[in-house]
Amino acid sequence: MTPLLQLNGVSRRFVKKPDVIEKVASWLGADVRTQTVRAVDGVSFSVARGEVVGLVGESGCGKSTLGRMIAGLIPPSEGEIQYDGQILSEGHGLKGRRQRLKVQMIFQDPMSSLNPRMKVEDIVGESAVYHGLIKRNNKRDYVATLLKKVAMDPAYASRYPHQFSGGQRQRICIARALAVQPDFLVCDESVAALDVSIQAQIINLFQELREELQLTYLFISHDLGVIEHLADRVIVMYLGRVVESAPTDTLFNAPKHPYTQALLDQVPKLKAGRQQFRTIRGEIASALNPPSGCHFHTRCNMAGPRCKRETPGLVGTAEHAVACHLYQGGTQ
Repeated sequence: MTPLLQLNGVSRRFVKKPDVIEKVASWLGADVRTQTVRAVDGVSFSVARGEVVGLVGESGCGKSTLGRMIAGLIPPSEGEIQYDGQILSEGHGLKGRRQRLKVQMIFQDPMSSLNPRMKVEDIVGESAVYHGLIKRNNKRDYVATLLKKVAMDPAYASRYPHQFSGGQRQRICIARALAVQPDFLVCDESVAALDVSIQAQIINLFQELREELQLTYLFISHDLGVIEHLADRVIVMYLGRVVESAPTDTLFNAPKHPYTQALLDQVPKLKAGRQQFRTIRGEIASALNPPSGCHFHTRCNMAGPRCKRETPGLVGTAEHAVACHLYQGGTQ
């Protein structure tokens, strides 16, 4: 069965070219080099239709950049992204544009992603009119239907974003994403900016929409509790690379990669009694100059000489794969 989404060796580099002062310094003989940020480094995975995949990792590991590439907001530097068997970058004309509409993104901060000068009716319905999914004279009824789907009063369509709470704004963002009838939603920290009680409401809304509209999600979050509750499968990233992928129950009960184990050790547990939490030793390395070999070896208690020399690939099964030399045979 063809996966709905397939990533093959996807990478993204951001290159900072020398500014005027650096160019002058270079002409005078200074050693000025082009700076390259390796935000995403050779990521490959697939998402089945109807699945919810959680993408987790520390800040700066490349989660949001990967989500933006999947949503088509930025192109990959290397590799390819296939949606329903077709390479996304190869879509041209009306067919390609309609294919792009099938993948939509919901951002972390709803206020900054909504136009403060537009009413809700235009924010939600204008894209459907522009892409020919509805006629303009049907926009009001169409928006009313979408607002009901996200549990909002259709009378709010005449209001502006600043007149709503954070949870209501996020519901508007969800309605806007649904307006172009997508099959796949990239949710980038979509509940991180909300109060805990509102988070629960939005998470329940995502689950209801999944069942009603047969949606597929890539849910990006640093909150492991949310991921455990929502996702069918979890992918763990560290400094641009996937280090572990497994079904949610398997990953939370039997993590293999030292980084995944360290992350889960810091999750508060109701039945654990008195606990002393410790941060992962060291600091996450710079994406401008990442460590050689396994990127995590500078912070890993089990790292050996091989970890500094060789980059581990993902090994294991399609169900549970891990990128660690501990599971690849040979000596450390």
